Amino acid sequence: MNTLGATYLDSAIKRFLTYKVLGDMTFAQLEEKDFFYTPGESSNSIGVIIQHMHGNMISRWTNFLTEDGEKPGRNRDEEFSPPSCTKTELLAMWEEGWRCLIDTLRSLTAGDLLKTITIRHEPLLVVDAINRQLAHYPHHVGQIVYIGKMILDNSWTSLSIAKGSSQDFNKAMTEKYKK
Repeated sequence: MNTLGATYLDSAIKRFLTYKVLGDMTFAQLEEKDFFYTPGESSNSIGVIIQHMHGNMISRWTNFLTEDGEKPGRNRDEEFSPPSCTKTELLAMWEEGWRCLIDTLRSLTAGDLLKTITIRHEPLLVVDAINRQLAHYPHHVGQIVYIGKMILDNSWTSLSIAKGSSQDFNKAMTEKYKK
């Protein structure tokens, strides 16, 4: 029997994975050097954003129900330093962070959603902690996509509905879901 809690967890996993795919599709279009491009002096590169997301994901989702989400070993400030690794290493960090998140979500039950966890000692219901990250990670994925689009400009391949294609897309969706 599907409960609201089980449906919510399935939906959260689906939404998180949708944003991961947007990042993956952006990375597939980029060269090594593009991961280190910084749009401005106070801006982050894609590599820095990946480092930050990785650090956040590992800290938040490791031992999610039993330990504070801000682990003592995490060095958040270091996450915002220019990467000293390769595109391949950054992509491995990306995958590790997402795997930690998704594996943790898959291990939760509907009964866990109303439990209290802490992040930086702040008590949060599990459902609220998940929602918090559902706002945080897409924010950064959007930054990654935007930087990728800036770098590639006219060579960019749209990740959703290309400009001028909305009517065709809507027509296809109507046909696909017509009863």
